[in-house]
Amino acid sequence: MSFLAVDAQKSLFTLQRNQLQYEQTCIMQEANALTRYMSDYANSMEADNEDYNMDEDPEYQAMQRDEEYLETQQDSLDTQIQLLDNEISSLKTMVNNNIKNSCGLNLIGS
Repeated sequence: MSFLAVDAQKSLFTLQRNQLQYEQTCIMQEANALTRYMSDYANSMEADNEDYNMDEDPEYQAMQRDEEYLETQQDSLDTQIQLLDNEISSLKTMVNNNIKNSCGLNLIGS
C-alpha cells in the first residue's frame, strides 16, 4: 500500500508543476507586453526626436532591466518545471512497479 503514498506525492508534484506553469504563462505575458511597449516607446521617441538614443534613455534602460529580470524568472521556472517533470516521471514508474509487484505477490499467494 506504500504505492498510494507515492501516488499522492506524484499528484502533489503535478499540482506544483501546474502552478509553476501558470506563473510561467503570466510572466511570459508580462514580458511580451513589456517588449511591445518598449518597441512602441522607442518608435515614439524616435519620431519625436531624430537624435534619440535608446542607450542613453534611463526609462528605456529601466525597461531593459525589467525585461532581463523577467527572462531570468522564465529560466528559473523552466528549471523548476523540468525538475518536477523528472520527479513525476520517476514516481510514476515507481507506482507502476509497486502495483505490478503487489499484483504478482497476490497471484503467487493464491
